[in-house]
Amino acid sequence: MKVKTILVSQPEPKVENSPYFELQNKHKVKVDFRPFIHVEGVSAKEIRLQKIDLNNFTAIILTSKNSVDHFFRVADEMRYKVPEGLKYFCQSEAIAFYLQKYVVYRKRKIYVGPKDFADLSPLIKKYKDEKFLLPASDQLNPDAPITLNNLKVDWTQATFYKTVISDLSDLADVYYDVLAFFSPTGIKSLFTNFPDFEQNNTRIAVFGSTTQKAALEKGLRIDILAPTPDTPSMTMALEKYISEANKGK
Repeated sequence: MKVKTILVSQPEPKVENSPYFELQNKHKVKVDFRPFIHVEGVSAKEIRLQKIDLNNFTAIILTSKNSVDHFFRVADEMRYKVPEGLKYFCQSEAIAFYLQKYVVYRKRKIYVGPKDFADLSPLIKKYKDEKFLLPASDQLNPDAPITLNNLKVDWTQATFYKTVISDLSDLADVYYDVLAFFSPTGIKSLFTNFPDFEQNNTRIAVFGSTTQKAALEKGLRIDILAPTPDTPSMTMALEKYISEANKGK
């Protein structure tokens, strides 16, 4: 069956040259964006109940742009003046770059990992005497605690924000040829909003093994999978599938 409409369960890209827009123009398909989940900040009061005092830490580990935003939001709510000597350990260059939204980059001690959390190990080990704070979501990737415990450093995890299922009730009578998912929580959101969802001819696209597992557990048929050696991104996987499905269009 041909693909004419795609729903991507993420916010619409803010850049004009997004591969999704190129996909839309090249194959003349309609691509809509709708986050199936969203992030809500945890209040400073709730963080105090976690027995977190920002003054007790000398280094912050940042695993996402959300962790950057919510660390500085909480610091502001707590009237905590972020010291210039605070060390920032960023999981990727993108996160380190985003940090410039809040600090003057060249005046701060910022350490950057290439991509995965475990890649930060040599940097954290080098500064093993610091007191590390990991401001995270309520759904932290288990790689982080495992890595930090193995390094035997003084670290504390705190929930600064939560992943919440979005209300999708307005989509009840809307049909898409393809639904694209990027997390197990996105799959959970689909069935929370639509408990009686039946896949029928809807193609399901998933990114990552954990998303794949969540989809299969819900009895979904997976038609499009990324990343693979041939299609390392969701847009490449979609393009490959659409090229085949829409042949002779």
